[in-house]
Amino acid sequence: MSTNSFKGVFPYLVSPVTPSGEIDEPVLIRLCTDLIDAGVHGLTPLGSTGEFAYLSSAQRRRVVEIVLEAAKKQLPVLAGVASTTIADAVAQAKDYQALGCSGILAILESYFPVSDNGVFDYFSAIASAVTLPVVIYTNPNFQRSDLSLAAIEQLSRIDNIGYIKDASNNTGRLLSIINLTAGRMKVFSASAHIPVCVMMIGGVGWMAGPACVAPRQSVELYELCEAKDWDRAMERQRALWSLNQVFAKYNLAACIKGALELQGYPVGPPLAPQQPLSEAGKAEVKAILERIGAL
Repeated sequence: MSTNSFKGVFPYLVSPVTPSGEIDEPVLIRLCTDLIDAGVHGLTPLGSTGEFAYLSSAQRRRVVEIVLEAAKKQLPVLAGVASTTIADAVAQAKDYQALGCSGILAILESYFPVSDNGVFDYFSAIASAVTLPVVIYTNPNFQRSDLSLAAIEQLSRIDNIGYIKDASNNTGRLLSIINLTAGRMKVFSASAHIPVCVMMIGGVGWMAGPACVAPRQSVELYELCEAKDWDRAMERQRALWSLNQVFAKYNLAACIKGALELQGYPVGPPLAPQQPLSEAGKAEVKAILERIGAL
């Protein structure tokens, strides 16, 4: 297992929480084990699908511990680090490195807007605090302070910041990042992008919640892209894209958790005050899962 060459399909894991507030270990281990058996290339706890913003620090740490236990060093585990302060983000990153993670997915939370200099300071401080590879994650749909192309180019010059997941849904921006960073930073697609198109312009894979519920289909799509069998890849992509579309239509965590419930994983509802997937949403998700062979 290489921790310096991340590529492929990295599902964003859900965080199943019991009514009493504990992380549901058996359910999370079963999900991770099944994803590994399906051939995914890494596991990413505490991404957007993992509802990191709704968990306590103790819950987040327990999620990471369980995923590491399930992975058994068979493949990389990239833990999400998110905070509004540099001090807290650095403490999380150091802790997850000590637990045995292979990399850090760095996310900036903010209440007040943060300048480009502040954004750079946040991500560079995380990178400086650990020896692990760092993936910077930008999602302007949910983040108050985004990363500018100038800040991304500057961050790409930090040795262990070698990856970015940009969920802007602007594929042209991804090509700009690839061009600006000149090989120093590798790009992962998000579910907001069409993964085949990102792979065609030089991406190395995708990190996304939908891969949690369609792992085998996602791995097959990645392998077709790696083989540069673009015609067959686009055939598979057209079918899978409906999954991305329905998740964009409803609450993301509610959709992924609702889909997993349909597949027999009792992951529970999204954390309050988020609302569970509606009956209409469940029917729509179920029809798509059946159509792509994931149910």
